[in-house]
Amino acid sequence: MNTDHTEMQPAADTAISVSHVSKVYRLYSRRRDRIFDAFGNGKKKHYTESYALNDVSFDIGRGQTVGIIGTNGSGKSTVLKIITGVLTQTSGDVKVNGRISALLELGAGFNQEYTGIENVYLNGTMIGFTKEEIDAKLDDILSFADIGEFVYQPVKTYSSGMFVRLAFAVAINIDPEILIVDEALSVGDVFFQSKCFRKFDEFKQEGKTILMVSHDLSSIRKYCDKVILLNRGVKIAEGEPARMIDLYKKIMVTGNGDGIRSVADIEKAAAGAEGTGAASIAEEKKELLSDIREDETWKSHFTVNPNVNPYGSLEAEIVDFAVVDASGSLTTTLIKGKKFSIKSKVFFREDVEDPIFTFTIKTPRGTDVTGTNTLLEKKSVGTAHAGETYVCTFTQEMNLQGGEYLLSISCTGYDDSGELRAYNRLYDLLNLTVISEKDTVGYFDMNSDVTIEKA
Repeated sequence: MNTDHTEMQPAADTAISVSHVSKVYRLYSRRRDRIFDAFGNGKKKHYTESYALNDVSFDIGRGQTVGIIGTNGSGKSTVLKIITGVLTQTSGDVKVNGRISALLELGAGFNQEYTGIENVYLNGTMIGFTKEEIDAKLDDILSFADIGEFVYQPVKTYSSGMFVRLAFAVAINIDPEILIVDEALSVGDVFFQSKCFRKFDEFKQEGKTILMVSHDLSSIRKYCDKVILLNRGVKIAEGEPARMIDLYKKIMVTGNGDGIRSVADIEKAAAGAEGTGAASIAEEKKELLSDIREDETWKSHFTVNPNVNPYGSLEAEIVDFAVVDASGSLTTTLIKGKKFSIKSKVFFREDVEDPIFTFTIKTPRGTDVTGTNTLLEKKSVGTAHAGETYVCTFTQEMNLQGGEYLLSISCTGYDDSGELRAYNRLYDLLNLTVISEKDTVGYFDMNSDVTIEKA
């Protein structure tokens, strides 16, 4: 096993080489089993092995921007920590050619009791800079962080946004040859993210290497030259961003990714060859809304929020729902600029006069960004009688920025006294992922028609 990240260097045109790397953790069901194992009590194993990474190999060329994607628990952060030397691999080799600057997680490498300035010097020293070298870079760091007088306060008083501003400012202003970022930008505001990505562009033009882990598929698609797809510690594939994102989306719609170790496994699972019944969003093997059997529900093809918050008086109940893209596929991954539909099927247990069907889309932080209902849209069914079922379909163009959103749906109405009643509401029901190659400021794209003329 090689754990040296500097002496065993890759070829001159390769910045990072990961060769047959595995990371194995021993899991003990009882405390005493750990003691038995420590003292070598017999040949019996008192633990089970859990592979965070299993025989992972890839090379990253100088000047490339590479993304690593995969479901939670796929090993993305683990491989970054091994590359940067924070963790030691169980087996395999890691070779690095160049000075690394890493932003692995919020607060990593920061002393909570120190001020921002003190942490700048602490981090610079840990990377290998002298005080004089840090002094020369200090103005650039503070200007990029832009947190004002807070830089003189203990970082334990910082908000998450201020924290990441300072950490990222340190990471990119120490003149690294390789920049490694793990989800850190997700807490920054849109302006700071824009500034960071402009810096990414500068780095690429200077021939520097960027390795990033992110759930923001729009950023992955826009900025990366190559993407590596991991699942349950195994490298599934690497290649062009759009293709890897497509494979990742297939894993998402087939469940939790168990048993998937290759592209062939993804295709089989997505096509339902192993009886999963999951919907495929593959261009060549889509499961369309029209393909759903009469004895199937739409909702069985979606991953529903396990913490969904349902409530209501249930005179009317939402018995099924779906999100459908422009091609008719059941999917919660939507392309910006394309049409999509939200469908809800409601069964009426009692007569309801003028029921109102609704949907709302909000950010993960709880801000409502859009939504409508049949009352606002002036669509009425009159009286829905007991025993009847209605399907409401909202169709619109997706103009939200790339990112993650939460969908809520409901059926409401006004009773005889004029009071609004919630018959059935399903809050935070589904996660919507919007894929975009161009984002503007804020939540919506106004689809501006831009002209530039010489005056």
